[in-house]
Amino acid sequence: MTIVAVNAHAPISSGEIPTTDPRRALDVDQKQQQVVELLEKNQLDALLLQAPDNIAWFTGGADLTRPGSVESIAAVFVTTDARLVACNNVDADQIFDRAIPGLGFQVKSRPWYEPLSKLINDLCKGRKVASDTGVDQTLNISEQLKSLRFPFTELEGEHIREVGKLVAHAVEATARSVERGATEQEIAGSLSHRLLKRGVTPKRLQVMADGQCIRYRHWGFGEDRLERYCIISAVGSLNGLHAAATRTVALGKPPSSFIKSHHLALLMQATGMYFSKPDWALFDTWKRVKRIYEKYDCPDEWQHADQADIIGYLPAETSILLNSEFKLKTGTAAFWHPSVGPAMTGDTILVEEDNTILITPMEQWPTAKIMVKEHQIALPDILILPD
Repeated sequence: MTIVAVNAHAPISSGEIPTTDPRRALDVDQKQQQVVELLEKNQLDALLLQAPDNIAWFTGGADLTRPGSVESIAAVFVTTDARLVACNNVDADQIFDRAIPGLGFQVKSRPWYEPLSKLINDLCKGRKVASDTGVDQTLNISEQLKSLRFPFTELEGEHIREVGKLVAHAVEATARSVERGATEQEIAGSLSHRLLKRGVTPKRLQVMADGQCIRYRHWGFGEDRLERYCIISAVGSLNGLHAAATRTVALGKPPSSFIKSHHLALLMQATGMYFSKPDWALFDTWKRVKRIYEKYDCPDEWQHADQADIIGYLPAETSILLNSEFKLKTGTAAFWHPSVGPAMTGDTILVEEDNTILITPMEQWPTAKIMVKEHQIALPDILILPD
């Protein structure tokens, strides 16, 4: 196996490059300390990371995937006193200079025509190694790693708030500009453009025209044309973290039945948000939402689609299920997205000690005031454009 130097004139460690974000460097140091404690607890020598979400978490948001792919082009190898990136010679400079500048990583590369697995095997040889994939008989500790991703650090909290605002802005700007006769895929293209130009990677786009949601709760977008009303939803990623928002727009006043369904969905969403409290198991939160479905004579609606997800370095870290024992913590984000008939609503919240913060805020958008336990929650109503 050949080890190729990144550049004969470049520093051998990204730690020798002045970082443009000292707070990110500190965040990575904190993550390494978490990993060191995990290694020592399990009497391990090193940790191998290959999943994009775990790499993004450890590196403070680096995206080590090739555009258009969900697979990593590199691996991160962490010991008690070092951290390095293993990759091929084609990607080495870009990773070193742009993805992890000044963050204390070494970069080891191989020729592009040699399997990356050879370099990984060499790093693991003679060591007791854990990983997030279980590759080559390494100890798979993916579940333990997921627990390290919560709660968010201070910097992660700022990052997810940032992406939340950008996603909500893109969805709302797209909705304000829709025209009768536009196809769902044309609207999705406009939404994607707005996200990309602000540095947000679209991860999931949904454009559901004129009741598409009734039959297909997970519909993306297609050739159907908008005539009366439209649900627009997006999950976007920035700095490795995800946020999601859903908005509904109508050309002229929509049918009263649709308005009723939308307001019922908002009531479910508000209930879920209000009861997303620190130290609550998800099934405790879910029981409150289920009661509202029953109280308002739509007891079966929740069975037609998932209701919410814990969101972070994955669009769905875990789903909110009837029997889920996952406990919410301060600094955890959730995407509530209930649906009732043809209507679907959705926003991302950040759980705080005393309340929850809507991190996909409304800008130029009508609001509906929903009361939950004498607490008023403002959520996005239907935007009605001139017919």
